[in-house]
Amino acid sequence: MPKKIWLLVIAMTINVTGASFLWPLNTIYMHNELGKSLAFAGVILMLNQGAAIIGNLIGGTLFDKFSAYKTILFGIFLSLVAAIILSFNHSILPYSILLVVIGFGSGITGPVMFAMAGSVWPEGGRRAFNAVYVAQNLGVALGATIGGFVASISFDYIFIANAAFFLLFFLVVLFTFKQMDQDRDQQMHTTVLAQSKKIQNKAAFTALIILSSGFFITWLAYSQWQSTIASHTQDLGIPLEQYSTLWAINGFLIVLLQPLVKWVTEKVTSVKKHIYIGTFIFIGSFVVAMYAEEFTMFAVAMVILTIGEILVWPAIPTLANELAPKGRVGFYQGFVNSVAAAGRMMGPVVGGFVVDLFNIQLLFFILLILLVIPFITTLIFDRGVKQQQELAQAN
Repeated sequence: MPKKIWLLVIAMTINVTGASFLWPLNTIYMHNELGKSLAFAGVILMLNQGAAIIGNLIGGTLFDKFSAYKTILFGIFLSLVAAIILSFNHSILPYSILLVVIGFGSGITGPVMFAMAGSVWPEGGRRAFNAVYVAQNLGVALGATIGGFVASISFDYIFIANAAFFLLFFLVVLFTFKQMDQDRDQQMHTTVLAQSKKIQNKAAFTALIILSSGFFITWLAYSQWQSTIASHTQDLGIPLEQYSTLWAINGFLIVLLQPLVKWVTEKVTSVKKHIYIGTFIFIGSFVVAMYAEEFTMFAVAMVILTIGEILVWPAIPTLANELAPKGRVGFYQGFVNSVAAAGRMMGPVVGGFVVDLFNIQLLFFILLILLVIPFITTLIFDRGVKQQQELAQAN
């Protein structure tokens, strides 16, 4: 990989390591430590991800029209200030407000990192987005591994560690990203121009919406592992450290399974097929989780889930990058990031209400039915684009 991609990988790993001290434990902290209902926790997480959606769209737009470097610094600064305040005061009111601010700041940063990966290494294709994705999950593994043990001692230390890593991320970007931003502008001029000749804006955006609707469903289902399933493990008597270990398994497996990813993507070159296979594996993981009553079975379900996500998650930004017309790469990455945030936003709310009013078994059945939708959206999303290309060739 080019040096610029390695810088993105290092920065993303630091950022997500810090964030992963906190986000896997949000529901547990509000429900088990502060005594709030699952539905209440779901609403707070909904607001957090709602702010992230707005941040995603703003961050992607600023990437296209302004400066990737300054946009990232702005997003990190917001998250850093909120995290510092949170480390001193994390009762329910400041916790709820600052979680929303962190969501907004992180939302600005996310799509810019992915858009930069695609623009500074355009010839990398899926590999560029996969590198950032792997960095994200290495951060998840490190943060969740350490965070679970720290939280078992005191939640106070979680907030301090979160702020410290945001500060480190800010410093890395401040001193290393400026030149990359300038290089990005040159790459954008030469690489996106070719794409705009192939795909008209309307057909491309329609395709993006259809593709993203299936992406929303997969994230709505996936987010249950961070909310309702998290609380379910506590109700079954599984220790907090073991729940955090599930995310450590997830993160480290994503790194360790990269040779498998390379083998699969070389054998199956269609990115659409990666989504089909990955979604089918997602379904298998929820079937196992439905019947799990002890840590071992949840660990098996997490392993299966991880294999599915390493195929699906990098595929969506890859397809979005291919669809993006000239000067719209940042917006398209912001859009798919906002859709993922919307899934994470609605997932805890929907799941929380279903479990509170009925039971978690019904929630599992609903998720299994919903996961049929991504097969359909992936199948049909690019038909309009292909028709435009055929008409262009005919003329």
